[in-house]
Amino acid sequence: MFHAYILRCADGSYFTGHTDDLAHSLAEHQAGAVPGHTQDRLPVELVWSEAFAQEAGARDRAEQVGEWSRKKKDGLLRGDWSTVSSQHVSDAPAATRAPVVVLVRPQLGQNIGKAARAMLNFGLVEMRLVAPRDGWPNPEAGPAASGADQVLRDAVVYETVAEAVADCAHVYATTVRKRGITKPVVTPEAAATAIRAEPGRSAILFGPERSGLETDDVALARTILTVPINPDFGSLNLAQAVILVAYEWSKGEHLASPPVVDLGEAAPHEELEGMIGQLDDMLEAARFYYPPERAATSRRTLRTLLTKPGWTSQEIRTLRGVLSALDGAKRRR
Repeated sequence: MFHAYILRCADGSYFTGHTDDLAHSLAEHQAGAVPGHTQDRLPVELVWSEAFAQEAGARDRAEQVGEWSRKKKDGLLRGDWSTVSSQHVSDAPAATRAPVVVLVRPQLGQNIGKAARAMLNFGLVEMRLVAPRDGWPNPEAGPAASGADQVLRDAVVYETVAEAVADCAHVYATTVRKRGITKPVVTPEAAATAIRAEPGRSAILFGPERSGLETDDVALARTILTVPINPDFGSLNLAQAVILVAYEWSKGEHLASPPVVDLGEAAPHEELEGMIGQLDDMLEAARFYYPPERAATSRRTLRTLLTKPGWTSQEIRTLRGVLSALDGAKRRR
């Protein structure tokens, strides 16, 4: 786990940094063991931190917050999100921006939280809300987000779709209905590729839970984004739609993946033949091959079965040990 953090120094100034061990870094700063700003301004105290799964996220967040004004940092510490979000759009350099997720007239706080959770799982952090039905912030969003607090905290509210996408050169409208509008139609995978290739910011619009985007909303977009779906049942909830799009975006990001495991080198065929021969002798003694005219077919089927997995030498030794144990137990009876 990585953290971005802010320390308040004895003279009232702030120090912003990032680390993979927050407790250790704090102890070093408090001991004056870190050369630089905090060393001559002791004592220092930790006043804010934010956790990230990837180092790049913590580093970028620390750099972003470090460039904020004193007023904006004070707003962050007070939880005054109107102050924090006042310059939110311009904080990140354009070349590194992921697409913005715009929820248009979302109805339930729980669904906003679930959408935030879907976003953060796949590396998207900027959410914009257009006229949420129940206002914002919404107390039901936090529990549903399951820890994706940074997405909810930084979410910015707009009155209209046009205002929400004003700084975006490329706008995608997610819908499974044609809406009577002629526009290019792409899949989430194609959209992710285009967003990376095109200069300027990109926004992806998601409509209200009950009815989706209205025709006027879709008209504001340059491109329609749609998911190949069962034509007899095209019904995705808000979080499902967000996660499908976010996943396709994540394929080009350096996110955590299961480690590659070495399955081991396949054993020489001689070892496999030895195991098959041992099993064949046991089956012969047990009169498995019956009726006799089916023996050749049964042996062929067993050989096909046993040559499929690509056993390692250790696996073959283990299986032969099992066969020997079974054969020995039978003989003792």
